Amino acid sequence: MATYNSIKPELVQFDKYDVTGIIELSASVGWDYDDNEIGTVMASGKIFGHKNADGKIVSSAAIIPYDNHLASIGMVIVNKEFRGLGLGKEATQKCIDVVPIDTTIMLIATEEGKTLYEKMGFRTVDCVHKYLCDNYTAAKPINKSSVTIEDFSEIDFTEIINIDKAAFGDKRSNFLHNRINQSEQCLVVKDKKANIIGYGISILGPINLILGPIVAPDSQTAALIIDSLAFRHQGKLRIDVPSGNEEFMLLLEQAGFKKASKPPIMVINSVNMPSRNNTLFGIAAQIFG
Repeated sequence: MATYNSIKPELVQFDKYDVTGIIELSASVGWDYDDNEIGTVMASGKIFGHKNADGKIVSSAAIIPYDNHLASIGMVIVNKEFRGLGLGKEATQKCIDVVPIDTTIMLIATEEGKTLYEKMGFRTVDCVHKYLCDNYTAAKPINKSSVTIEDFSEIDFTEIINIDKAAFGDKRSNFLHNRINQSEQCLVVKDKKANIIGYGISILGPINLILGPIVAPDSQTAALIIDSLAFRHQGKLRIDVPSGNEEFMLLLEQAGFKKASKPPIMVINSVNMPSRNNTLFGIAAQIFG
């Protein structure tokens, strides 16, 4: 722990002028945030944190409120020289305080942060499976005859919002609008009657092409979306898969993905995860729940 000249770092809400400092803080713990990702977080929610006496950002925490009664916390980081001062707890509590008291708040915890969140009242309700891939190859020929995959069009947005709500557990129109604008590619899956039954988004980060959200009626269709998003990409891939999708995870492993970790999902102001219909095969990113 560093001394801080007897002046406690100030808790503030960050704005666009703080983006570079947030990226530097995230890089110090090995996280690969960039300008575009921070921009989506700020457009979709709020980021709080501490600055030291010199104006350097030494902690952060972000809250993403969705349309009804659900929000997600992420980007909880404390500079290693300022740990042990309660900065992470204070920034996280600020995130909790800015949403209505009846809001269910979820987060995906690191091992280092899990104890803190438990002390704050969060409880583990599930987990996600982080998968990485260096060399993607489609696992096997996938039957495409019953569906079509098309590039997203603005006229598709309302249908995407609706199927995402059933898959995720809350409507998140503002976030999805921002995420699609940020995306490298956004695809929709239509059945023979031209109804949208799934969609997938890819985000090009500084290290990985991030695949998610992925919403589909079944694991084969989800794998088809992954193949359509990934097959032309020359580089590393990442997807975070909710639990209960064993068949889909097997298809990922056959395509070259390897499981890197299994972080817990924790919630407060609820005893359960929000109700979902088992069509969410990949989350947007850990910060977005």
